[in-house]
Amino acid sequence: MTDLHTRGAATGAGDRSRPRAVLPALCATQITSWGIVYYAFPVLNPQITADSGWSTGATTAAFSSALVVSGLAGIRVGRIIDRRGPRAVMTAGSMAGVLSLVIVALAPNLPVFFAGWLLAGFAMAATFYQPAFAALTRWWAPDHVRALTIVTLVGGLASTVFAPLTAILAGHLSWRATYLVLATILAAVTIPSHAIALRAPWPPAPPSPAGTAASPGSVARSRPFLLLAVAFTLSAFAMYSVVVTLVPLLLERGYTTAQAAWALGLGGAGQTLGRTLYAPLARHTGTTVRTTTLITLGALTTAALAVTPGPYGLVVAVSIAAGMVRGNLTLLQATVITDRWGTQHYGRLSAILGAPAMTASAVAPFAAATLAVPLGGYPELFGMLAGLALAAALVAMATSVRGER
Repeated sequence: MTDLHTRGAATGAGDRSRPRAVLPALCATQITSWGIVYYAFPVLNPQITADSGWSTGATTAAFSSALVVSGLAGIRVGRIIDRRGPRAVMTAGSMAGVLSLVIVALAPNLPVFFAGWLLAGFAMAATFYQPAFAALTRWWAPDHVRALTIVTLVGGLASTVFAPLTAILAGHLSWRATYLVLATILAAVTIPSHAIALRAPWPPAPPSPAGTAASPGSVARSRPFLLLAVAFTLSAFAMYSVVVTLVPLLLERGYTTAQAAWALGLGGAGQTLGRTLYAPLARHTGTTVRTTTLITLGALTTAALAVTPGPYGLVVAVSIAAGMVRGNLTLLQATVITDRWGTQHYGRLSAILGAPAMTASAVAPFAAATLAVPLGGYPELFGMLAGLALAAALVAMATSVRGER
């Protein structure tokens, strides 16, 4: 075991082998954590509301509160990982995730149900992409893009694996029993994986690139960082609003529920395809150009959905293109700190950058549904979201730092 984990964690110079168990372990824990803590809820929520009598708005609000907590707690998690490495915090996060699902499953009333999801928010902060990205960025630099791509490709299959599995379990069990089974799977896969596979020595961070602010506080207060946070927040709101309102848009245009679901699902497959293209894109584009281009493409695909009533094949093609852009945006956010300010304070800075975007993604389902009515319908909503994403792209143009490529 010692040989497996200590033969040389990368220090950023790329001259020593990486801890080989980390990458497969994080692939397994990301697909399991996302699949169970995140994607099981939309499958089970109709059964939860029917059985408990709680309103859909209330249960969805509980789930959204977890996303808000995750964004805020992620700042502290990132700081811990920068200093001590990911093992303790990700293992504790796995335990918290299991406990949170048990609380949700056994909740006798809505306040306890909310409490379970608030705890789940802390678990998300400690086990989802952000801490995994921080671990891989430190261990794998300067080849971290490849490692990040692999993990996000596997993580992108979380809904593909666990949404059907959750539906099968719910067909034979109550939603409470289903969550208890899923909590058992989560415990069996993620707790030992994080506790055992992340034991490699945590390498010291390389110094920040020349010409950039040295302390994380000065970076976080810098104009490029603040503008980048604004750009990603606007983009995240637009992107997640599109995801949650694509089906209503297509239903409004006369498509069947099955056709709308297929368009949404194939858009998800587009995310996986898009992530395979990020590494060559990163090699051939500068940091600010890449940021601006991808956010602009998000605006254009959203506008295309707004003005494309058919035929159905064309709608599906646009949905896939939009998914490809979303897949690239995930990796863009994973690398944007390293590209501009290096890996020294990656965990803390990426969490600070991601907190408002995570909050925007939590608010998006409610806000988008609310805005569709006064705007006159979902095509008009998508037009507004395209404009919002375009504004984000304009902001992103001003996020360059001295010395970046």
